[in-house]
Amino acid sequence: MPVRRATTWREVAGAQCGLIARRQLVELGYHDHYTDSRVAAEQWQLVSEVVVCTTTGTLTREQLMWAGVLHAGRGSAIGGLTALERRGLRNWHRDEITVLLPKSHNLQPLEGVRFVETRRPIGLFATGRLPTWRAEPAALLCAGYTAGANTALGLLAAVVQQRLTTPGRLLEDMRRLHPLRRSKLFRANLQDVAAGSHSLAELGVARMCRDQGLPLPDRQVRRADASGRDRYLDCVWHLADGTIVILEVDGGFHMEVGHWESDIRRERDLVTTGAVVLRCTSREVRDVPERVAASLRAVGVGRSSA
Repeated sequence: MPVRRATTWREVAGAQCGLIARRQLVELGYHDHYTDSRVAAEQWQLVSEVVVCTTTGTLTREQLMWAGVLHAGRGSAIGGLTALERRGLRNWHRDEITVLLPKSHNLQPLEGVRFVETRRPIGLFATGRLPTWRAEPAALLCAGYTAGANTALGLLAAVVQQRLTTPGRLLEDMRRLHPLRRSKLFRANLQDVAAGSHSLAELGVARMCRDQGLPLPDRQVRRADASGRDRYLDCVWHLADGTIVILEVDGGFHMEVGHWESDIRRERDLVTTGAVVLRCTSREVRDVPERVAASLRAVGVGRSSA
């Protein structure tokens, strides 16, 4: 049964969080004088030259997303970190909204919205009433062109860790997005994510092991400490002589007093079980991996690993 087409501005605006484009109004038979009279009577407000809001007051975040897509016109979609926000990504919020649109658009700016031109097939990756890119292409394209490879890898690890996607689906969409900047780096690190790495620090350890000729550790291993409590350990090597070597990678938040004391207690409880516990910072893994590798070799990793 065919879907009934909207016939009034209320129906269209109601489906678009109160926003409507002038072109949509014209298609419905409401010409510019009708729109201008509503704005003059302060019943509506102009958001841009081509978009009006049928409510007054400050736009909500969702309304601003609609405004961005309607302002950019047909063929545009929510992308980047904004698309990932809509898909459920946490802790990567940016106030600015990202809207993707086809190349060669001559578009006036819109406050609070960043318009990104792309030759990628926008519609192929967009879903929903408010066109929004799927998590995989949004994360990959954002990671490909964000400043800093570590930030890019952290983003890909985050979308997998937060269960928005899987390494396999990311690798599949990498082929659809070819050519993609940093694709070789992404492919190698996604294999590590699939093997169990759950953070950027763990990805750094895997990269360090490959570069320094060390065996890859087991990651996110559950082990009981001396008090019987289960601990999830970043990286674990089981040596041939039965020794267990644990590497704990500390990020910046470990410097906070509460975390610092907790880490000391955690290390003490693990050492009393007979494990060898080494600690390093994520900066060391990134900037001086050879030093961390030398410490691991000193306690037997690489020479006597099972």
